[in-house]
Amino acid sequence: QVQLVESGGGLVQPGGSLRLSCAASGIIFHFYDMGWYRQAPGKQRELVASITRGGSTNYADSVKGRFAISRDNAKNTVYLQMNSLKPEDTAVYYCNAVGITKERPNYWGQGTQVTVSS
Repeated sequence: QVQLVESGGGLVQPGGSLRLSCAASGIIFHFYDMGWYRQAPGKQRELVASITRGGSTNYADSVKGRFAISRDNAKNTVYLQMNSLKPEDTAVYYCNAVGITKERPNYWGQGTQVTVSS
């Protein structure tokens, strides 16, 4: 059974930092491209950052220079370091895994709430 379990969300003041983690099980982690998405109330889910199995990264323009995605294949975990947080970063953050096989299996975590407020 595939599980993606996010952790690290919470309430933080503007300008603060958080580090999200996503622990994967039930998949061969290094065969998956990983990503973080977020969804704010009343808005569509959007890509925040992604990292390929080879380590190439991609970021939404809104988070470039503030967020950093990384992965530890030995721990089957992907991270999202979030610095200089803004109120507009408030959302539920979801971990995503996409397999590199032709079937492109796609899995989601349950989400973790990030609230940026003073």
